Amino acid sequence: MTETWEVIYSTPLPHRAELAKAILLEHDISAVVINKQSSSYPTIGSGKSEVHVLAQDAILAKVILENEATFS
Repeated sequence: MTETWEVIYSTPLPHRAELAKAILLEHDISAVVINKQSSSYPTIGSGKSEVHVLAQDAILAKVILENEATFS
């Protein structure tokens, strides 16, 4: 049986994606960061880093990030 993962956060700044992942892991929500930036030209283009969680945890994960993540 395959598990379905869902993108719950996307940013051009990889460190923000890692912070979001850390917050979710503190709440026992499995999360992974997928870096879609070009390794050849990391500062050019609109590459994103995405945080993925299991589909069943997506709503809770979004609520947690909305309430606890302050990226400034």
